[in-house]
Amino acid sequence: MGLYQLDNFRHPEQLADMQALERDGICIFCPEHLTMDPVHPVLHETEHWVVTTNKYPYANTRLHLLLVPRKHVEDLLDLDPAARDEYWTVLRWVKDAYGLSFYCIGSRNGDGRYTGSSIAHVHVHVVVGDVDDPEHQPVRFKMSGRPRN
Repeated sequence: MGLYQLDNFRHPEQLADMQALERDGICIFCPEHLTMDPVHPVLHETEHWVVTTNKYPYANTRLHLLLVPRKHVEDLLDLDPAARDEYWTVLRWVKDAYGLSFYCIGSRNGDGRYTGSSIAHVHVHVVVGDVDDPEHQPVRFKMSGRPRN
């Protein structure tokens, strides 16, 4: 199993990025690589976490951030206790910095072939739906998958 679950891409450009990163053995969420894309800068950093925008935001969102642990793990429960505790501080920063009165969080943990994840580095999505759009549609978050091969 590689770093990326190529079956779980949502955009053709995302698939091309995933294929190139997989070929080069680069985990885009590990700290040494996370800042490679100047279009999606690091918004906030702590000892254990980095906050950035999602390069491929879900449809129907007005905000889609990623909370990424610096440690490469596939399950939030595999983080050190200090990192798990600090998660709540980072989430509070997001809520306060963006003045959020509502938001959704989601994370896929474990084997991405079955969770719908695109990368084997756990991260947390912070999503705000575009509820002011007169044509509002719900945000869809894939939470399961099954290998195609």
